[in-house]
Amino acid sequence: MASQDKQDHPGSRGGPLAGLKVLEFAGVGPTPMGTMLLADMGADVIKIEKPEGGDDARIWGPPYGPDGETSLYFYSQNRNKRSVTLDLKNPEDVAKARQLVLDADVLLENNRPGVMQRLGLDYESLKALNPRLLYCSISAYGQSGPRSQEGGFDLTIQAMSGVMSVTGEAGGAPVNCGVLLADFAAGLYAAFAISA
Repeated sequence: MASQDKQDHPGSRGGPLAGLKVLEFAGVGPTPMGTMLLADMGADVIKIEKPEGGDDARIWGPPYGPDGETSLYFYSQNRNKRSVTLDLKNPEDVAKARQLVLDADVLLENNRPGVMQRLGLDYESLKALNPRLLYCSISAYGQSGPRSQEGGFDLTIQAMSGVMSVTGEAGGAPVNCGVLLADFAAGLYAAFAISA
């Protein structure tokens, strides 16, 4: 999961967002979708992965990719990106993350509210390092409010939003969509908002 040379990174191939440096702080969910869309448009996306196994989606198979171990889902969500392994529980690695922020244009994350602040990687902490940084946070129930500290996954958001009440057979139990509808929609809206 080491970073590639600057000259041959995915963002060097052109596109409307060529030259834009994006940092992804997330595991699975909407953030990889949003950064994938930005990378597809030419942005240089650097995905921060944990040391033990990286992104959880790496093992979400079958089907698996050419190495027989990494899921095709991971490959599809992380195409055109570079990966850097950092242990954000280690102060030295947090310092490395802060170094990456110095010349970044965008940071996209989907941790629970308060996590990035505890790490010293929240917007308020980073704007002093890079005042032009565009910082986008995605969470299940917003950054403030009575439910903000609750976790959520695509399935729970489909249930809470009412989407599951209109799927399945008439008169039957609610059924979730066969794709990660809430995650993909949130990632799409994040990419659109960042692009705007």
